[in-house]
Amino acid sequence: MTRTINGIDEMKTLVGEHLGWSPYTEITQEQVQKFAEATGDHQWIHIDVERATAGPFGGPIAHGYLTLSLGPMLSPQVFGVSGVAMGVNYGAGKIRFPSPVPVGSKVRLGITLVSVDDIAGGAQVTQEFVFECEGAIKPSCVAEVIFRYYV
Repeated sequence: MTRTINGIDEMKTLVGEHLGWSPYTEITQEQVQKFAEATGDHQWIHIDVERATAGPFGGPIAHGYLTLSLGPMLSPQVFGVSGVAMGVNYGAGKIRFPSPVPVGSKVRLGITLVSVDDIAGGAQVTQEFVFECEGAIKPSCVAEVIFRYYV
């Protein structure tokens, strides 16, 4: 269930809190193919199913940046913010991909609120995104993601 945060003032009280998890979503070969087409990243470990089966991961894996790009789809399933005019993606800090996402597996997103800093007209909010692959020991992607919310 999506959690609603009522404005920037409430958001400030939640710094350090884990906001929740999205539901799991399956990663398909079709998604991987479309991502390869959109980005020009046609590395065989992603798109050549037969060759990838004999490769180091036992099958094709999703691009790391495909996993990260699921953030805009999954984060609204974790929380939303009311009382702001708009929110924009401002950038990212450290991003790493500790373990692969095999095609056909399911991933989910967990979000922790790291900081809320006042800026002109709103707040800059840093969140830690942790993407987990169902059944994996380590997360698939951990990223510091920065948003700006304007009132």
